[in-house]
Amino acid sequence: MPEKIVIGNNVFIGCNASVLGNVKIGNNVIIGAHALILKDVPDRMKIKGLWK
Repeated sequence: MPEKIVIGNNVFIGCNASVLGNVKIGNNVIIGAHALILKDVPDRMKIKGLWK
C-alpha cells in the first residue's frame, strides 16, 4: 500500500523540509526549513528540526 501524506489548511512548509511516511499535518501548522517530520503533527504547532 502506498504511503499517504495529508496536509491540513493554512500550513507553511519551509524549504528543504521532509515529510516522510503515513503522516497527517494538522491545520495552522508551521514547519521550519530543513525539518524532518516522521509522525503526525497536531493543529496549531510550530515545528523545527526533528519531529519523531
